[in-house]
Amino acid sequence: MRIAVTGSIATDHLMTFPGRFADQLVADQLHTVSLSFLVDNLDVRRGGVAANICFGMGQLGTRPVLVGAAGSDFDEYRAWLDRHGVDTGSVRISEVLHTARFVCTTDADHNQIGSFYTGAMSEARLIELKAVADRVGGLDLVSIGADDPEAMLRHTEECRARGIPFAADFSQQIARMDGEEIRTLLEGATYLFSNEYEKGLIESKTGWTDGEILAKVGHRVTTLGSRGVRIESVDGPVIEVGCPEEEAKVDPTGVGDAFRAGFMSGLSWGVGLERAAQVGCMLATLVIETLGTQEYTLSRANFMDRFTKAYGHEAAAEVQAHLP
Repeated sequence: MRIAVTGSIATDHLMTFPGRFADQLVADQLHTVSLSFLVDNLDVRRGGVAANICFGMGQLGTRPVLVGAAGSDFDEYRAWLDRHGVDTGSVRISEVLHTARFVCTTDADHNQIGSFYTGAMSEARLIELKAVADRVGGLDLVSIGADDPEAMLRHTEECRARGIPFAADFSQQIARMDGEEIRTLLEGATYLFSNEYEKGLIESKTGWTDGEILAKVGHRVTTLGSRGVRIESVDGPVIEVGCPEEEAKVDPTGVGDAFRAGFMSGLSWGVGLERAAQVGCMLATLVIETLGTQEYTLSRANFMDRFTKAYGHEAAAEVQAHLP
């Protein structure tokens, strides 16, 4: 499968606060919050949902096509992604804006407070998927992730018009979307990705029940944190996959992106939904053990040892043939 991943390309400025955010919040003063957290560490990392997903897919050897907009400061980041198996030939470079930036603070309980500067991402609405498809010889799936809202709408409508299967993955943008926008972006999707909280928010904002939403998409993929993932299909059984045992819990940033990278790599290999979810959970586990979203190293031997321990020899044999 040739998979294009649309969404944000950004740098992450990640900080850690040694206390708990909850201890600093006064219940009857939440309408007038004014807080400053003295943080211990600052790490500047490569990020953005589309770039994170593509990095993971590149590590798994599936050569994804990154589709998004960045600034003139993207050269070093582009070289990094190119070296790690990502096709960056469809990234639009802005002449006037910097690459988007995410600033995030994580507390001792792994709760997070973040801000996102759009920057060049606002120009993603100018990207036409037909040009991308023509360049790479066609597209089998387009993942439409958190991006400029107009770009998300354009990519979704173009996929529907051209008959290209797509995955709807709102993630961070769901907070600013209204029900009509969400209904437009999810209808007809082959896959709908969300976490448990986002799942409830989608249902609340659209006014559709879980069953009604599932009838409008092929598969609903809900990540469950430490409990793994649940996949519901219109015409198939519910699949639930747990997570491998963690060696450490260092940083949750990018864990969802890593799951998507593994899951879509599994789809590309043709190993089936359960196996694809297992690959996603294994990759997500590697990311939570690492500070930064693209700082992990995928060793084939280590990956397969831990995958076998978590999911058994039969599952491992099916996946091993595809792992570079």
